Amino acid sequence: MINFILIFLCISIGILIARKNIIPKDSYKGINAWLLYIALPALALRYVPEIQWNLATIIPAISPILVGLGAFLFVSIYAKKAKLTPQTKTALMVTSGLGNSAFLGFPLISAFYGEENIKYAIVFDQMTFLIFSTVVVTLVLKTASTEKITVTAIFKKVFLFPSFLVTLIALIVSPFWDFAFINPFLDKILVTLSPLALFSIGLQLKFGEWRSEAKNLLFGLTYKLLFAPFIIFLLLLIFQGTGNFAKVIVFESAMPAHITASLLASQYDLNPRLCNLLVGFGIVASFFTSAFWYWICSMFIN
Repeated sequence: MINFILIFLCISIGILIARKNIIPKDSYKGINAWLLYIALPALALRYVPEIQWNLATIIPAISPILVGLGAFLFVSIYAKKAKLTPQTKTALMVTSGLGNSAFLGFPLISAFYGEENIKYAIVFDQMTFLIFSTVVVTLVLKTASTEKITVTAIFKKVFLFPSFLVTLIALIVSPFWDFAFINPFLDKILVTLSPLALFSIGLQLKFGEWRSEAKNLLFGLTYKLLFAPFIIFLLLLIFQGTGNFAKVIVFESAMPAHITASLLASQYDLNPRLCNLLVGFGIVASFFTSAFWYWICSMFIN
């Protein structure tokens, strides 16, 4: 219960402070810097060495890819019928194709399944980052047509990203060196992850005028919160996924729109209003849909 109170309280405080203009509008960037450069790398170093690598880990690795491919397919069909502009099509594609697997996903997993099960979500989250850094960045820049895209720049962005770099180091070194001696230190850092991530989300939430984007908003939310996790749920049933491992993967695929992808699309003027609405309404709706998927997984996954 305390985790749910924490989620509600931290987001609400963020929304209130943003509405009252108590701090500068871009203050969330400083918070995100701590999360991206300190807390998330610490999380990777804490839990990656504990992951039991086997064929089952293929599922969390391919799940974000399947969610992204589904978004590409369904948004392309919808965009053609709805006669969307290329900007709106790309905005809808990147925001419904990637989920908020870390900032919101980790706190919700902790609340529903316990903090010890976050380790099952790390592979999913790292693959989400890879998709964002390569496919999403390329798609946004191509649609905006303001910058040239180079393979070197994309690879540099991926391999120099702190949490990915730490994950890579942990994967290579952990079989030969036990990181357990620094776990107490890492645990102290990780205490900051959920509150600050949720507070940052609250600072960034925008709802604004939604009626003009109602159809696109409904489509994006329906795919990301209901249809995408259903795809992964079926995949796990087919391959007989069991336990909290399988439940966490479904949970991660049910997270709302990726905040960073939304910010990137907005930065390049790809329907910023729709991007903000998908993040804002998606987070609110996800509290209900997460409970729904928790119940579904409890019923059908042993």
